[in-house]
Amino acid sequence: MAMIANECASLLESIDSPASLRAIPESLLQPLANELREELIQTVAGSGGHLAAGLGVVELTIALHRVMETPRDRLIWDVGHQAYPHKMITGRRSEMAGIRKMGGLSGFPLRSESQYDAFGVAHAGTSISAALGMAIGAVHDDSQRKVVAVIGDGGLTSGMAYEALNQLGHLGSDVLVILNDNGMSISPNVGALSERCSPCSDSEAVEDPAGFFAALGLDYHGPVDGHDMADLLAALNEVMPVDKPRVLHVQTCKGKGYHHAEDDPVKYHGVGSFDPGTGLKPAVSSAQAGVAKLGGPQTYTEVFSEWLCEMADRESDLVAITPAMREGSGLVNFAKRYPGRYFDAGIAEQHAVTLGAGLACENLKPVVAIYSSFLQRAYDQLIHDVALQNLPVLFAIDRGGLAGADGATHHGSFDLSFLRCVPNLVLMAPADEDECSRMLTTGLCHDGPSAVRYPRGGGPGAAIDEMREPLPIGKARHCRQGSNIALLSFGSLLPTAQVVAEEMDATLVDMRFIKPLDEAMVMQLAETHQMLVTIEDNAVAGGAGSAVNECLMANGRVLPVLNLGLPDRFVQHGTREELLSQCGLDEDGIVAAIESFRSSLR
Repeated sequence: MAMIANECASLLESIDSPASLRAIPESLLQPLANELREELIQTVAGSGGHLAAGLGVVELTIALHRVMETPRDRLIWDVGHQAYPHKMITGRRSEMAGIRKMGGLSGFPLRSESQYDAFGVAHAGTSISAALGMAIGAVHDDSQRKVVAVIGDGGLTSGMAYEALNQLGHLGSDVLVILNDNGMSISPNVGALSERCSPCSDSEAVEDPAGFFAALGLDYHGPVDGHDMADLLAALNEVMPVDKPRVLHVQTCKGKGYHHAEDDPVKYHGVGSFDPGTGLKPAVSSAQAGVAKLGGPQTYTEVFSEWLCEMADRESDLVAITPAMREGSGLVNFAKRYPGRYFDAGIAEQHAVTLGAGLACENLKPVVAIYSSFLQRAYDQLIHDVALQNLPVLFAIDRGGLAGADGATHHGSFDLSFLRCVPNLVLMAPADEDECSRMLTTGLCHDGPSAVRYPRGGGPGAAIDEMREPLPIGKARHCRQGSNIALLSFGSLLPTAQVVAEEMDATLVDMRFIKPLDEAMVMQLAETHQMLVTIEDNAVAGGAGSAVNECLMANGRVLPVLNLGLPDRFVQHGTREELLSQCGLDEDGIVAAIESFRSSLR
């Protein structure tokens, strides 16, 4: 018995690539899975990151790399939260402690990181489209390589997935779609397809999923127990040689093998460091749910959550919409208190925005709570369906600016640029918690489209006025009078700008509104100072600083202007503080940039 235990304990050490995995006896694959799952728990407990999704696909990951000839065959993970086991058996196990840390592994598959990451992902619903493109490429190259897309039932709430399935069935390409069915995205799945087309459903009106996929031109196989290694291998060996569109339905348990995560997969979707013996502390759960913490500054998400519930008490016509981000956007309390006024659209950002437009047409007051990087996916709907019709939809945009450890795919680097050019839209960026609350009220009261864009994490700790009075639209706030240099701060970097202003005896203005810009304030500062400096946590290109430049040029006023913001490159992962420093947006970086710019003018 001891010999067997020692043999099993050394299995993971012997796996440095899928080739070595394919070389061990099949009887050792389940012991390998057990060891991999245990190490995943220990690793994420120390580093933080995505846990429950990866625990649910340990056997599936091993089985896929066993049957496929990766990296020649293409394996694509939709979203990528579940790809930690994949990273661990493709030569990156020794680097897992640094995952999502600056200079370490990405939390998602990344083409530049490994030849085994066939496609870079992080937003849902892209895998089948990419797989179809790769399958067409294989035909073009006269290659015999296989292409597999692993997508969850949560990912299948994305409209893009159905667009891809539609063309895949039409073209008849050699793509295997693995439906990883665990009843979850980040939150429990919503929608008619989830209720009626899954054997896991509690609905009495369950439809045959084989018929659904057959209507799209795909052969259906399954369901298969995703934690039974023998069954998985048998099913994959059966469907892999087929050369036409097919689906293998695999049923898994999100959080499998760690009872805390099985009991609460939402809580254990993304975690910080924790004791694996006792699990997460209750305080983590409350913060994740958007409930105010005891002591310490609130996060901007929590400010929004409290504001939304309070306004719903006052305004019976207020309704809230989220594209499958109930926890992350702070809508848990609202969903519990006002279930008839809460709409989870699933991972369907385009639909979520136009749903809001339709609600606004019927005199309701829709609030679309959405991450900045996910709003990118609904840009046409924002323009065509909301702004063009001047409909009063309020966008509560979370994760504006640098989002931290999730990296380039989740930074809200571009929202000020792509929103300020949209006619009719009022665009605001708060500098503290009170401004955030009051700006949300401003948007709700405005008879037209509006957006409040705020960062991930906490503010400076400003007290929130209980009245939550709206702000005068387009008016900035003068914070400090100095001389020679004026700092124009847009959004959450105001506390940093305050320190810089004190050090350099500069005037400081909290601009508040990107659109409409307080042009009178800009011109006043231009007349009374030798140099203007704009500060924002958005791309410099086309951002708030560009709006200031345009104002000055339109009014024929020429003076030195330094625009500080995010560089013209994709910023990778790290803590928000590390990334701000890297981009020159901490106190030292801003002072150095101003001094350098001022020297160049002499």
